[in-house]
Amino acid sequence: MSAKLNHGGDDLEQNHEINVTPFIDVILVLLIIFMVAAPLATVDIAVDLPASTAQPQPRPDKPVYLTVKNDLSLALGEAAVSREMLGQVLDQTAGGNKETRIFLRADRTVPYGELMEVMNLLRDTGYLKVALVGLEKPSAP
Repeated sequence: MSAKLNHGGDDLEQNHEINVTPFIDVILVLLIIFMVAAPLATVDIAVDLPASTAQPQPRPDKPVYLTVKNDLSLALGEAAVSREMLGQVLDQTAGGNKETRIFLRADRTVPYGELMEVMNLLRDTGYLKVALVGLEKPSAP
């Protein structure tokens, strides 16, 4: 609350106006801080991702496993399959049901780009439900 001095009398009159200049100054300083800090928060950092401790999900009666071997060849179940024939073999295995979940396994040495190519093949053939299979790490007590 502030008061104005009235040179004409002894009574102090109350000022009901809010001084917004300090408020604007604080907002501008915060804006500058966020403008400087935002690009620093998006820096790419190489990290070694940990294993998951998520609860295992129930498996279907007849899961369809697609495996990417370390030589980058594909195997559907136990049978080898070429990339060109993947869609046809999947249709035969899944009975034409595009809603079938495909469990994708890959060797640890398979490059990430190759795994993405296989996922793109699955998407191009219409199989959008893909589950990545990994080792289950026991949770700490």
